Amino acid sequence: MTVASVAVVYHSRYGHTKVIAEQIAAGVRTAGDVAVEVVSVDELPEPGKDRSLGGKWNVLNQADGMIMGSATYMGDISSEFKQFMERSSGLWYGQAWKDKLAAGFTNSGALSGDKQSSLHSIVTFAGQHSMIWVSQGVMPSSYTNDGKNLNRLGAWTGFMSQSDNGGPDVTPGQADKDTAQAFGKRFGVAAIRWVKGRN
Repeated sequence: MTVASVAVVYHSRYGHTKVIAEQIAAGVRTAGDVAVEVVSVDELPEPGKDRSLGGKWNVLNQADGMIMGSATYMGDISSEFKQFMERSSGLWYGQAWKDKLAAGFTNSGALSGDKQSSLHSIVTFAGQHSMIWVSQGVMPSSYTNDGKNLNRLGAWTGFMSQSDNGGPDVTPGQADKDTAQAFGKRFGVAAIRWVKGRN
């Protein structure tokens, strides 16, 4: 029986962040009794004249938790992801997402690339909606010496990955994909605990 539901909502211009979104979703599924759906912001219709939101917005509205991600462009989230944020203002006004779990992820070509700015934008957005933030929670392998190269960028606020100058079929690398799955599992476990406690 499914206990909790999670939506992974993202924007990806060249496919690299989409790969990470799918890996995070795969990790969520390993948590147990949790359903997960991956939604691109490109699939979300613009608000109606009455500011109503239909289509796949309903997936987000019905989810117990949302993991939100964007590639980092020019030091912050993409304009498309920012548009998604702004289109949610009607939901914000009614605090429709209050007390849902939230987490964030980002990918860029550089090791740093000011990815923290993107995560700050996402956590601020989650705060605007009165959501409950779940951090990265994956100890870097540089400290554990487990040989897995997990969380190689040392991210804590949310998930970070880095893609080389190649297609999404080859980059980001396996270590980042493994970290994405571990991050997804952490969120899935948290969602199950959250829903059970709420009920």
